[in-house]
Amino acid sequence: MRLVRLLPTLVLLASLIGAVALVKGQNKSTQRPNTPETGFAVKKPVFGGACKTCPWGVIAGFVKAATQSSGYDVQICYNCAGGPQEARLVAAAKMPPTLQNPRSIDGLEISPPPNGPVDFGATSPLYLWWAYQGTHDFAGEGPKKNLRLLGVIQHPNYLIVAAKADSGITDLREISEKHLRVRILTGTYDVSPDILAYYGLTKESIEAAGGSLASATVPAQRNNFDVIIVNGTLENAPEWNVWYELSQKYELKYLELPDALLARLATKYDMDRENIPVGLLRGVDHPIPTVTSSGDAVYGRTDMPEDFAYAVAKGMDEHQDLLQWTILNLSYNSHTAWKAFGVPLHPGAARYYRERGYMK
Repeated sequence: MRLVRLLPTLVLLASLIGAVALVKGQNKSTQRPNTPETGFAVKKPVFGGACKTCPWGVIAGFVKAATQSSGYDVQICYNCAGGPQEARLVAAAKMPPTLQNPRSIDGLEISPPPNGPVDFGATSPLYLWWAYQGTHDFAGEGPKKNLRLLGVIQHPNYLIVAAKADSGITDLREISEKHLRVRILTGTYDVSPDILAYYGLTKESIEAAGGSLASATVPAQRNNFDVIIVNGTLENAPEWNVWYELSQKYELKYLELPDALLARLATKYDMDRENIPVGLLRGVDHPIPTVTSSGDAVYGRTDMPEDFAYAVAKGMDEHQDLLQWTILNLSYNSHTAWKAFGVPLHPGAARYYRERGYMK
């Protein structure tokens, strides 16, 4: 009897369970699968850049604006740079690093990084070439042969050596010959160790004479110095403000390096021989022979869709007028936009440059 009485209840319960299952099945069939937040598939590729006033951050903003007309919404990582780090992130398609400090060295706020792996980015042509080969800063890591060039924006940088006028120093050789007590400022990613070694100077010998080596990129350490040796790969950038500040605050005597040393640096670091132009900084009253590098390379990987690589090359060319309104001395040169030493062009970018007749 009890079973008979329970039958209506059991039938009703079974019906409810069936109805719920049917609704869930219908919802499941109509729900869209989870879509990625970033990437080429959703036209939101992640650009590995640097702070907004850093060269590679400025290039990131330029590329974002230049590709919008092609339907892309480039997502910028403003904390993906740090010398050679950026090339490693792109090559390995890594996630952006965790934001450790919400403000960059210039005091501006850094936006949280995109929630997706780094698809492409900007770095110096030197870093890109060295990463591709697995040399210099990338020695021991193996060549990153999956890197491909998209385009190069020209951005001149100079190796500059100067002494305070009141130090009496007119040649770096005097430091070792006279055992001078000097405080020398150097850059973060520079060639100063090679220059010091040429004159027989080491950190130990400088300190033994009562001097010191300090970083020019740390504002607090720029208050007391005698000599500064900094190449402009990063230190000419506004966020560091090294030469802009020191050439205005102090009377500097700009020193010329021997031809043999300049030739050695040019060969070792794949740099060019040029002159520091008159008036580049306060006190530069004649052309000064030095070594230089130029360019910010925009690049990706072999797995980048050809259509997007084409869009980047096309956008950088067609919107090169945007470069004149940035905070840097940037320019577009159709003769060099597709060259970064021996790094291969992405096929999509190469197609654009051939169509335009820039390359044969």
